[in-house]
Amino acid sequence: MLKSMTGYGRAQKVLNGRDILVEIHSVNHRYFEYSSRVPRSYSYIDDKLKALLKDSISRGKTEVSVTINNIEGKDAVIALNKGIAEGYISALRGAAAELGLKDDLTLSNLMKLPDIFNVQKNADDEDEVWSDVCEVAQEAVSAFVEMRKVEGEKLRADLTSRLKTILGMVAEIEKLSPMTVESYKDRLYQKLSEILEDKNIDEQRILTEAAIFADKIAVDEETVRLRSHIDQFMTMLGSGEPVGRKLDFIVQEMNRETNTIGSKAQNLDITKNVLAIKAEIEKIREQVQNVE
Repeated sequence: MLKSMTGYGRAQKVLNGRDILVEIHSVNHRYFEYSSRVPRSYSYIDDKLKALLKDSISRGKTEVSVTINNIEGKDAVIALNKGIAEGYISALRGAAAELGLKDDLTLSNLMKLPDIFNVQKNADDEDEVWSDVCEVAQEAVSAFVEMRKVEGEKLRADLTSRLKTILGMVAEIEKLSPMTVESYKDRLYQKLSEILEDKNIDEQRILTEAAIFADKIAVDEETVRLRSHIDQFMTMLGSGEPVGRKLDFIVQEMNRETNTIGSKAQNLDITKNVLAIKAEIEKIREQVQNVE
């Protein structure tokens, strides 16, 4: 199935006391380009995250955002800063004695004072963290890939329609080309008749000139190759493999054959068809830029 390079995927889960959110989005790019926003304290998961995505993405500028919030406080140890607490108690009671105030110091009063407690973060279990992030990331990747497939199906339908339109114009060119030669032969015969008046006209000379002209403007080979390129293009549209680069090459070949037909055109209607084909090819080229 054809895939677009544009996509978005999001997944969020609470695992082992961590609220984990992973978001993935991508835009067009010739190759796979990875960037991420991962909390600094979890930077050790970045390379693993990149490897995970690379298994599912071959092309596209891809950005991943990871948010991890600890909701159960399991990553922290809160300890009394005993030295500071004793200092506060001594200072407060000394002040009460000096000022003749009642000593009503309580634990709740003490807790309100700054630096009474130290909050220390426990060391992460890196394997556990990665396992949890990986689980959420895989769900985000699945949603991301599914969106790429949906967008890819829209691209496939549009490209198929344009290719069929081109085939119709190629058929018209193939129909007009022999008529151009016949028209040239008639014009040549009429011109010679006017020049030579009543003298005998060399029919063989007419046929020879027409044959030379036909050879110069013949587009049979070009239309055959153009049809072949279109067949290859349509076959690749049904492929399950990344085909963006291959399609881009075929589009170049289609354009080359069309240009050659245009350079040989000696008929206004053929020229109009060539211009219309080139317009469709340009639209196809733009669409192919978004194919993985």
